[in-house]
Amino acid sequence: MTRSVLLDLDGTLIDSCPGILASCLAALRALGHRPDEGLDIRRIIGPPLEDMMQVLLQSYGDDRVKEAATAYRRHYGESGYLGSVPYPGIGESLGEMKRGGLRVYLATSKRAAFASRILDHLEFASYFDGIYGSEPGGELDHKPELLAHIVSKHGLSPSHSLMVGDRRFDISGAHAVGMRGLGVLWGYGTRDELEGAGADQLVESPADLGPTVLSMVDVQQSPA
Repeated sequence: MTRSVLLDLDGTLIDSCPGILASCLAALRALGHRPDEGLDIRRIIGPPLEDMMQVLLQSYGDDRVKEAATAYRRHYGESGYLGSVPYPGIGESLGEMKRGGLRVYLATSKRAAFASRILDHLEFASYFDGIYGSEPGGELDHKPELLAHIVSKHGLSPSHSLMVGDRRFDISGAHAVGMRGLGVLWGYGTRDELEGAGADQLVESPADLGPTVLSMVDVQQSPA
């Protein structure tokens, strides 16, 4: 049976906060607001973009979520996506996963087109057997639907697969499709958040990601 790993992007492979912040500020300005340049958005990175925009707009009493998301994506596509830095050791861990014989897929709430551009820019795209994210129309915005789509498209066995991410959405999404969830502790989520979501295991360092993933997929999940 083919063993597979599905990886989140923001907060798992890359620190994308600078680029996301720049595009959030640009979106708020486009709607006529004057946001604080020191806005802390780390706690809201991870869910679908429209959910992020809704949170940011609440303090302005503004409900123009779709307009904000459109302005965000325009700025992000022009320059925001370049504000992403891989966590130290991630490239090496991706290489370990591939050398270990795993099929490697990206599973992000970010638009798939942006994710592809980021991975190309960072020269990580060659590690992946498939890059998946949200699409115009919104049908793959949430992790359970996205992971189910990847499982179905590639005929993956959930019991021989693993989802890796930094937020509770990654863990709950994994469990929704019968997959285990590995939480990473260097991203935007907290240990409490990941443990509360029922993470099957946690990993402390990007350098330990490859060995941890390989050890987990080598142990077949028992049927529920």
